[in-house]
Amino acid sequence: MLDSISFVSRLKKILAHNELSAAALADLIAVQRSSISHLLSGRNKPSLEFIMKIDEAFSEVDIQWLLYGKGTFPKTENTNFRPKEVIKKESENMESRKKLERIVMFYTDGTFKTYTEFK
Repeated sequence: MLDSISFVSRLKKILAHNELSAAALADLIAVQRSSISHLLSGRNKPSLEFIMKIDEAFSEVDIQWLLYGKGTFPKTENTNFRPKEVIKKESENMESRKKLERIVMFYTDGTFKTYTEFK
């Protein structure tokens, strides 16, 4: 069974290790700031969705360590933490390099028109 007091302690270690505030963590994993506050104060227990978001956002966090304290944190000494903002910017840059090949418009009468010339 998950010990919520120990979970909160491990969550605080993640925050300290990554130099994040509770608000920054909330923004990073896309949860309400009050959710983080309620977890840290012990008012609420973490949901499965919250735990999965932490696991997704922080590659250096071993889920067994997060839930039960088994293992080490961080997983390795050489962690590759990259906030979602950095990943998002990189994917936006990749999208901007793509060139439009054609646009096909379908009409309700079953006809279509293809556009292939772009400037």
